[in-house]
Amino acid sequence: MTPVLFYTLRTFLITIMTVGMMASLTEFRFSRRKLLCILAIFSIWVIVSSLVLLWIGGELLLLRLFYFTISIPSTILTYWAANDSPAQAVFNYMTQIMVSALSASLIRWLTESLGLSLAVNVLLMCVFYGTAIYLEYRFLRRPFRMLIQVMPSRWGVLTMIPCVFCLFLIFLSAWPNSYLENTAQRLYVYAAIIPLTVVYLSVFKSLLAQYRSQTERHDAALLTVQVSALNEKLLRVKELEEDLSIQRHDLRHQFQTVTELVARGDQNSALAFLDAAQKRLDERKEILCCPHPVLDAVFSFYFDQARRQNVRIEAKISLPDKLPVNESELAVVLANALENALHANLKLPVEQRVIYCRAVGSPSLMFELSNPCCEPVVFDGQGLPVAQSQGHGLGVQSIAAFCKKNGAVCRFELADGTFLLQLVL
Repeated sequence: MTPVLFYTLRTFLITIMTVGMMASLTEFRFSRRKLLCILAIFSIWVIVSSLVLLWIGGELLLLRLFYFTISIPSTILTYWAANDSPAQAVFNYMTQIMVSALSASLIRWLTESLGLSLAVNVLLMCVFYGTAIYLEYRFLRRPFRMLIQVMPSRWGVLTMIPCVFCLFLIFLSAWPNSYLENTAQRLYVYAAIIPLTVVYLSVFKSLLAQYRSQTERHDAALLTVQVSALNEKLLRVKELEEDLSIQRHDLRHQFQTVTELVARGDQNSALAFLDAAQKRLDERKEILCCPHPVLDAVFSFYFDQARRQNVRIEAKISLPDKLPVNESELAVVLANALENALHANLKLPVEQRVIYCRAVGSPSLMFELSNPCCEPVVFDGQGLPVAQSQGHGLGVQSIAAFCKKNGAVCRFELADGTFLLQLVL
């Protein structure tokens, strides 16, 4: 194989595998078929542009210009097909490009130092990139997607790190000559890995600290909701006790009145009096009955909040005496779901506001919550709704984490203007 063909093949392989590394952490908004068409067109561009640069100025010209002819176009295309914000996309893609370039360079230096063939070089690259794509998809994808959901902003400054390092490494490796021809220049390139590692470890610690801070604030907010729900339930119980005391007092006088009417033989008046008493009982506020106090508090709190906002409630709650999961954790899930449903209803006219809630305990524990939805909802690759604005999306992530921990099945769906959540344990 001629050097031009080998360098073209090598550039194409590195590019496609790097795009695979980008995709391992990305949620796309296009279908798989459309993504493959885009990749095919971009592959033709990579091959043609690489051949032209190699023919004009050799490998050194390709090394100097690949950032502009390949890296930037691949970043733009991937971002165009993805759901991520510009800052998040650039941070992910430029980091992958930098890791790919350094790794490919090290593999090439290793094979040339050991006198290995070009086929071994290609084989080693295939093994490395295949392993990298698998490890990133298996272990980094979920934490990264959760991180950008929890922290949708503050990525602007972070994007400068991979961009600056990429330009710096290109300059070191291509000026004044190729780093492959200058030992000192090659040492400078590989020595840059040390500060790069330190910077990324610092960034990781910072992101982890922010993630924990956001999670703690989220947990504190949920705890506040639980406490408020329990306080609300205690007030309702106290009101119920007072109401029962009044009813017992009134019942004694009602019995005396009915007894006197029957004794006089005025059965019609007695029946009319009993009928009026029955109507007064039917008009009293319905009390939700749930055998679990924390769940009952959550239901009572959000149903009461909904009624105050003129949201109609259609609920049928039938839960077993023993739950298969922790009651407090399940209460947090239900609080998140009910809060989202309530917020969605507040965007609708009063006559359209309604929440349907159903909970059954047989044959398995199942919750179903539905509400009208007037806005489009975007779902990610795992079927979870994607937050459309900053500060949202934590409830969905909390529900997903609960399902993963307890082996539950959760399904979100938007059909005919109705948003549906089903949770099966």
